[in-house]
Amino acid sequence: MHSEAVASRSADQRDSRESRNGGPQLDAVSLAIIEQLQEDGRRPYAAIGKAVGLSEAAVRQRVQKLLDQGVMQIVAVTDPLTVGFRRQAMVGVNVEGDVESVADALTAMSECEYVVMTAGSFDLMVEVVCEDDDHLLDVINKRIRAVPGVRSTESFVYLKLKKQTYMWGTR
Repeated sequence: MHSEAVASRSADQRDSRESRNGGPQLDAVSLAIIEQLQEDGRRPYAAIGKAVGLSEAAVRQRVQKLLDQGVMQIVAVTDPLTVGFRRQAMVGVNVEGDVESVADALTAMSECEYVVMTAGSFDLMVEVVCEDDDHLLDVINKRIRAVPGVRSTESFVYLKLKKQTYMWGTR
């Protein structure tokens, strides 16, 4: 994104976004930095600075602030199959009682990569990454179902991952 486009973001867009999410205040330049890193998490700060109209040092400071505030993470996204995890599943969980306490217990399990409280048929959707079918069975049967408050689960085993992207940009 070029600096002209960065400058064109309206204050109204920023204000409405901030009031909706209650998180840290993000200006147009910070959003542009995030977009640059979504395209390439290894992009040099000097190149980002050129794109957004800041010095390399200023970009470095802003990125560190965004990391410290929990606005973003810079991580290596892997293909689970290539690093030894041959079985993935999305598990729908129905809960009796406090959904948050069950969600907290599931987030503590290393195999549960993604835990979301939902509205609809399930109270929680949990993405589970395992080494094989036996490992998946153990996680679901002996660990997830053993969490107090879990009433039932339904598993959706991944046959093939067609798309995984983190390029949704910013608003």
